[in-house]
Parts: sequence; structure tokens; C-alpha cells
Amino acid sequence: TQKMAELLGLGDECREGASGASALTGSCLADNRLNLDVYPDGCCRFLQLFKGRRGEVVQVEFLRLSSNDHLLGTTLGILPHLKHLKSLVLKGGHARDEFGSCQHGSLTNLPPNIGNLRCLTHLDLSFNNLSTLPSCILHLPSLRVLLVSHNSLVALPEDFGSLSKLTFFSAMKNQLKDLPQSIGELTVLQDLYLSENALEFLPEEVGNLHNCTELDLSGNHLSSIPDSLANLKSLRRLHLHSNLLVTVPASLASLPNLSRLDLQNNCLRAVPSEIQTLPFVHLRGNPLGETEPSPQADESSARGLRRLFLASGEDSFSVTSEGCKVVLACGIHFYFPPGAASDPLRIYFRTLAPDPRWVKLRHHDVLLSGVLELQPHGVKFQQEVQIRMPYASPQTLHQREVVVRTFSGQSWSDLRTRVEQKRKSKKHVAHCSVLHFSWFLVVSRLVQNKCKVPTEGTLLFSSVDPNIKVTFPPGVTEETRSVKLQVLPVSAEEMEEITADAECRASPLLCLSQDSLMDFLRPVRIQLPLPPGVTGLNLDRSRLHLLHGDLEGQTWDDITGQVVLEFTHLYAVFEVTHFSWYWLWYTTKTYIGGIAKKVYERLRMYQVNFIALQRKKDPEQVLLQCVPKHKVDPVLKKLQDRYRGPEPSDMVEMFEGEQFFAAFERGISIDMDRPDCVDGRLSFIFYSHLKNMKEIYVTSPVDRKGQAVKGQVSFYRGAIPESIPEDASRRRKGPDSLWLATLPIKLPRLKPRWGENPGPLNGFSFPPLNLGNAETGYLTQANLLSIARRVGADWQTIGLNLGLTYQQIERIGYNNREDLDKQILDMLFSWAQQNLEDPDCVSKLITAMKESGRQDIADEVKTIVELGRQKYRESIRRVGLEQESSTEDSAIAMM
Repeated sequence: TQKMAELLGLGDECREGASGASALTGSCLADNRLNLDVYPDGCCRFLQLFKGRRGEVVQVEFLRLSSNDHLLGTTLGILPHLKHLKSLVLKGGHARDEFGSCQHGSLTNLPPNIGNLRCLTHLDLSFNNLSTLPSCILHLPSLRVLLVSHNSLVALPEDFGSLSKLTFFSAMKNQLKDLPQSIGELTVLQDLYLSENALEFLPEEVGNLHNCTELDLSGNHLSSIPDSLANLKSLRRLHLHSNLLVTVPASLASLPNLSRLDLQNNCLRAVPSEIQTLPFVHLRGNPLGETEPSPQADESSARGLRRLFLASGEDSFSVTSEGCKVVLACGIHFYFPPGAASDPLRIYFRTLAPDPRWVKLRHHDVLLSGVLELQPHGVKFQQEVQIRMPYASPQTLHQREVVVRTFSGQSWSDLRTRVEQKRKSKKHVAHCSVLHFSWFLVVSRLVQNKCKVPTEGTLLFSSVDPNIKVTFPPGVTEETRSVKLQVLPVSAEEMEEITADAECRASPLLCLSQDSLMDFLRPVRIQLPLPPGVTGLNLDRSRLHLLHGDLEGQTWDDITGQVVLEFTHLYAVFEVTHFSWYWLWYTTKTYIGGIAKKVYERLRMYQVNFIALQRKKDPEQVLLQCVPKHKVDPVLKKLQDRYRGPEPSDMVEMFEGEQFFAAFERGISIDMDRPDCVDGRLSFIFYSHLKNMKEIYVTSPVDRKGQAVKGQVSFYRGAIPESIPEDASRRRKGPDSLWLATLPIKLPRLKPRWGENPGPLNGFSFPPLNLGNAETGYLTQANLLSIARRVGADWQTIGLNLGLTYQQIERIGYNNREDLDKQILDMLFSWAQQNLEDPDCVSKLITAMKESGRQDIADEVKTIVELGRQKYRESIRRVGLEQESSTEDSAIAMM
């Protein structure tokens, strides 16, 4: 035995097991079948059996081996000795990588003498690394079933048609770009599966497959199909979804046995009426009846259209029947094709911060943009208007999809979205087309796989994890209904981090939903992969639990004892009659009710830091940020030239869309009239992929007499959003549970304030100012001095936006060189003197600050004039002259 192991080149593990070959024969070899793919050392066991019981092994007719086995090469040399072999499976996918994905086998070719297996009728080489089809396969005279799916095939041999007895061929999930003409010689072929390849056209000879009953060409690059497909009189199911088809031949309607024609997710703008009237045709996801141009046509046709580039202060634009292209300052693009608007129309727009009270993110959604509002709401266009919205694209979007979500006035729904990345700027853009205007935002969601379930049943599988399948048997429903499948992979690292148990495992989290309130009439069969590291051979059933959750994910129940669980070496299979969340849970600890819910909650939380930074040139101006864990270092590096401050806080956990507050304590205060200030605390809403920051002034509420002041800013949880699970809410009882983190702030020694001395200051004297008018509130000399303290090195940009000339800016900079404070003062008061008589000068100041990127100063000016307005009204009321005119209020509101 030892010498045999040496001759075969086997290791010690095979030599040690050689003595047990007789015992293995009884357990592995039965009824001329040898299933060794369930064993990690299957090839080693095969070689042991071949040595110890050769007479029995050469009589084997059915053999299964894993191509992930490191002894596969040695084993292949023995296979030609099995002259009676009828079925051979050399399949990969039995091993998984560190992320839980199936690993392809090592098979790249087959020995030439495999072609001598005259009895071989079934050959499965799926999940390997074949780049070409081994030539020996074409010499198998009895071959009827051939599976080479999930490989790297780029072409089939020209003489592929020599497999004249082939009845079943599957090459799905490869890289095939075309098919040989000889494929038409497979006259007895019944099932042909070529989905998820790169096919761009089909040869006319495909029409010679007269016995073909099912043809799957979905997920390719086909822009047309040959008319010869109408010759497939035996065809029952034709799958053409997810291609680039712009038309289909009307002759397909004449196929006498066709019961399913899937044309979903193509580019069909028109479908022959003969096909549209067929009851089994699926056309969703096509731009039927649309007249919008393709992206290439869009660019060419738009060259002659009016182009509008709007500045940051503008909030509207006009559209005529001639159409136009519009570019907003924030990077959003619109394309109005000619004829979209029958009459001239004024469009108003604005961008809003998402409010969790009305922007309802679904489970595991990630927000990627702000909210775009377009008015008038509900306006109907004659042709679809294209919208292009830029969005943040973090690296965590693997196995997710990006969609534009719109609000109908009652609920949010997802639009058909196309995404692209600009090569030069590397920005990501989401494209959608709409006939009505409302609110729009960009989100990342779990991938959705959809299908229609007819009365005859169907099969649905996940594109994220093809091992997850849902089988609908015949008679499962009386009326066709739509079902949707979503999968959230959960890595072993996440499970270990959450449970502190290195051996705790879980399958992907599966969500099933449908558009019907009725349960299914017959059980629906669900296949879930076993958790990573768990196989049917080492499975301890007492530690495996099937969990069921409602659609909102609020409650979880252990339904292991309520269903019949069947196991293979890779999968768990069970049946249900209604849809919800399902999760296969495997743990080394005694199962504790609620642990799955806690894990689920943690998967929806983010670890974040709070940061408080002070401007180097004005330490009383403080920037507050809430930053996800992975963004802390790049944010600090980006801001270190302009800001300094304490180190970031310790990590805390927050939910997407959660509200929190910043409160200033121990002698430090803020402007209580800020609109985002609630009971002395600044309000924030955390979104993981948006800027969560505010820039404010901190002050001392008492006269500090030139001394430095120490204080702190503390962050607290706010009102609990509706989306947070109940268990998380219970953990927050009491004031201590609301506190998140505290950061120190030190106000420097007080310098003489501008304008405190009524006399001249270093050559500057400030005349009395009353910018604006009594009804809308004045900006006084003191107000302008306060504003000047907040302006930094960007004073030149502000001055230009205020209307000062380049020559004036140059002169101010030269006259006050090496003194930034004087430059700012000279700029502001020069502008003020020029605009003393302008009643609209205050609103111009606000607009200039916004255009200069200083929303913080614009907000302060609004606060100042609002206080002035309130004082004016109070004085009017005191003397009994209260204004009743709504015109005044409207004018004030507009400002």
C-alpha cells in the first residue's frame, strides 16, 4: 500500500488512510456509484479504493469528484480505466473562500484519452477554469448531457456540432462572444442554456434546432435575433431578458408550443402587435412608447438645443417647447427633449437635507445624495425628461445596486436607473427619466431579483448568491403574482465581531416579498446554503436554527421545529407558504431568544466619531462634524491646514438617519436664535455618506475680562426615529443613555474687539450704518463688525460677489498688506458705503455669502435681520399700529 501511494505521488495523509480502504469501500462505493465530492479528500479516497478494490472501481458507472481537490491531476490519469463510466462529475464550487464565495475548481483541461470513454453520456465540468472546451469531449460518441457553466469559455470549437447525440447543453456564466455555425447540427438538442455570456449575435443555423424545447439567452449583449428562431416549432420557453434588443421578429408569435417569452429589461421601443397580445409575454423594463434618445443620440441632438448653466444663487429656469439642457451649480443635469413642454413653463428647484420623518429608508438602504425637489409638483410632460444626479459612491456598495427614488405625494418608489462613472472626474452619476416632477434622491439598496409566478410555477434565484433558489411548483397560485428576492451576505468576520464567538456562523440573510396578500396555495421550496465552514458531513443539527422575521424586521422567531429541514452536503432546504425574512443560524452556544435580532440591529448601525475643530485664524469659530469610522483620518488630513482642535471622540454607534444634538457647557454658549437650535442644543441628523457638519460661533455668556475660557461640547441622542427597533429604544432609558461623547473647547484670551472703541482703530474709523430699512431690520455698524470677524482668507471672493471690482479688491489688498483684519474691514465697509441707499442691499449680502460658500455667515445675517424685524413689530404693536398687510410678510419671507 505504501509503495502504491509513493508511485501515485500521494502524501502522508493518503498513506495513513490506505489501510482503511476496505472500510471506505462499504461507505463510498454502492451500486456502481461512487460519490466522493462530499469529502474534502475525495481524490485521495478514490486512489485508495482504486488500489485496494480495483476490480470493483473499474465497474463504476457514476462518479462524482470535487475539482477543488489538490490530487485531481493524479486522479485524472486513472479515469480512462473506467470503461463502463456513464456519468462523470468533476465540479468545482465545493470549497469557499474567506468571504464565503464558491471557489472555482482547478480543472483547466482533460487528458486526451478521456475521449475513449465510449459509454459516457453525462459530463459535468461546472465551476472550473476552462478557457477552451477540451478537444477530447468532441470524441465522446454517446454524450447526451454536457454542463460547462461557470467557467471562462470565450468560444466553442467550430466542430461542436459533431456531438450529434447531445440533448442538454449548459454553458451559462461564461464569456462566449459568438456561437459556431455547426451548432445547428445538434438536431436532437432539447435544452440550451447560454445565459450570462457576452453574445452579440446568433447564427442563422440556430433555427435548425427543431427539437429544442427551452432556449435561455438572457443576460447577453444581443441587439437582434434571427428570424430563423421561428422555425423552432418545439420551443416552449424562450428567455431573452436583460439584453440590448431593440426589436423582435413578429414571426415568434407563430410558434405553436411557446408558453413563455421573456423580453424584460431590453431596449424595445416597439413590439409587434402579434406578440403584445400573447398572454405569456413579459415586457417589463423596456422603454415601450418612449421617444427619448439614446445616450449617444442625446448628445448629438442636444448640441443644437439651448443650454443653461445656473449659478448657485438661482432657483428656477424656463422651459419651452423647443427643449433645453440645464446644468445646476450642484452638478445635477436635466435634458428636456423638444416637445416635452407644450407651453412655456417655469421650473423651480431646490435641494433639501433628508428628514427621516418623511424620507423612509428601507432596511439596509444607504443614502447617497440629498433630496432634489422640482416644482410644480405633478406637472405632466409630453415626453420623458432625463435627470442626472451625482452621488457619493463608497466602497461598501459591493453586491448592491444604486437607484433613484421618487416621492409620489404619499409614498416613495424606485425608478429605473442607469449609473455611470465619469472617467476624468471619477464622479458617479445616476440617470433616470420621468414624466412628472416631485422629490428625488439616490440610494443604494440590496439587489432585487424579481419574477412573475404563473399558475404553472417557475424558479427564482439570487444574482448575489446563485446558491439561493426559490422553487414555485405548478398550482402554487391561481393568478399570476410578482415576487421579489433580496439577499444580504453576512461575513464570518462580522459575526465574530458581533457575537465574540469565532465559531458562530450564519447564512446570508434572505428577504422574500410579493405583491399579493394571499398565502401561496402550495408550499414554496427554498434552498439556502449552509453557513460557511458547515457541511452536511459535520453538521450538528442541535446547533442549527432557522429564524423567521416579519417584513419590518422587528421580531424574530425560531421556526426550526415548525418546518421540515432537509440537508445536503452544501444546502438546507425547507418549504413555506408565506414570505418574510429567513436566516439560517449556526452557533456553538445554546440558542438564546433575541440574539439574532441583536445581530440584525448591529448590521444596520455605524461606528462614528465626533469632531470639534477651531479655525486657526479665529478660534471662536468652531466646526462640528459627525464622521463614520473609516472617514476620520482623511477628513482630518483635509482640514488640518485651516483648523485645529481636540482629538476625535471615542467610537460610538448610530443608526442611519438618527437625530442627535450638540450642547455647549461650562461657560460657553452659542447664538440661541439659530433656526437649528433647540433648547440651547444644535440639531443634527446623521447620514453616513453625506456631510454631517455645522460651522458656528461659540461665545462666553459673561464678560470674561480678556481671560481665556475653557468649556466643552457634548453630543446627545435626540428623539428616537421610528425605524429603530424596539430593543434598541429600551437601552436608552434615563439621561445617561442619551449621552454620546464630550470634546473640550478653549476660547483664547480675548483680543480687543473691532468697534469697541468709538475712536479710530489703527487708522480705521467706522461711520454709523443703517443698511436696509426699518420694516425688514437694519444692519448696523456693530452688526457689520461682527460679520467681519467671521470672514477669513476668502474675503476677496466675497468682495467680488458683492459687486466690488477687481481693481478695488487689488487696492484694498495692497493698502492693507500683511494685515488680514484690515483687508476684511476695508472690503466690507467700502461695500457698505456704496450701498447705503439701496433698500435691497441686505438680501444682496446674503446672496453673496451663499455664492462664496459661506452659508454660516448668510445664516447669521438672516438671524440679525429677523431680530431687527421682531423688534420693529414689537414697537409697532406697543403704539397700536400693527401691520395687517400680507404683502409685507411675503416680501420679508422671500428675503
